[in-house]
Amino acid sequence: MNAIETRALRKVYPAPAVKKRRGAPPAPPSTGIVAIDSLDLSVADGEFFGVLGPNGAGKTTLIGILTTRVRITAGEALVAGVSVANAPAAVRRRIGVVPQRPNPDRSLSVIENLVFHATYFGIARAEATRRGHELLERLGIADKASAKVDQLSGGQQQRLMIARALTHDPRVIFLDEPTVGLDPQARLSLWEILRELHGQGRTIVMSTHYMEEADQLCDRLAIIDQGKLLALDTPAALKAQAPGDTVVEVMFDDDASVAADVARTMDGVSKAEARGPLLRVFSKRGGELIPALIDAGEANGRTVRDIHLSRPSLETLFITLTGRKLT
Repeated sequence: MNAIETRALRKVYPAPAVKKRRGAPPAPPSTGIVAIDSLDLSVADGEFFGVLGPNGAGKTTLIGILTTRVRITAGEALVAGVSVANAPAAVRRRIGVVPQRPNPDRSLSVIENLVFHATYFGIARAEATRRGHELLERLGIADKASAKVDQLSGGQQQRLMIARALTHDPRVIFLDEPTVGLDPQARLSLWEILRELHGQGRTIVMSTHYMEEADQLCDRLAIIDQGKLLALDTPAALKAQAPGDTVVEVMFDDDASVAADVARTMDGVSKAEARGPLLRVFSKRGGELIPALIDAGEANGRTVRDIHLSRPSLETLFITLTGRKLT
């Protein structure tokens, strides 16, 4: 049985209300904001699965649906064989959730947070306390058991969130961008914890927009944007799909469309596009083109503000699929 399945999953949020001016004609009906669009997805039992995409791609909405916090508009979602729409309480007993931003009860100590959370799942206080201390030991913060949450660093608070998610021994763990805001050392430390949990046979679903994180940790990746599934495979297979061209981005101070027209005539350019002041060029010649691209802009009265090169990678694949960066 798959740990997670979605079938034609769709989520539409109501459009923001627009205040009508006196005497204005009625506004046309709004179709709302589509966050997830007919998504079919499956995650195998015991898999470390990544959901990759930029801010606003639909990652957090998808995690919200699978953890029962967001209602489905249409379609179906199953977690551990249970419908999130029809049996949300049963789903919650089978999952652990690590939110994007730590949200412990700051009036309680570290161990009290774990014990309090465990009681929601009918775990006796003595057993909850034993499990709590064991988890804190495994996660390297046993010495903080009696401390208040505000005495913990950001990385320690995220470890507390993982401990809380594990107190009832869930089958599936969800992490919504778990390393956002952490320093590099704390991020690497958290990676090791996640690898250990995966090694225990747990199913882990993690949303992220960090390329390296997805590449290093995940068995498979789903790349999504605007609620649609764009690609799904192992990190190695996805990187193999990335175009062999280097992406050269030149930011001008005004519209770059004329420079894009010139770039398309250059030798070795496979694709050139303008998005407002941003000129994006795909070419095997890479940085060799930069002087000519600058000249193309300046000949039309444009001034260069920034230049960036990206080698073939998951990011260049994403840019090719969507026309924008992950971050």
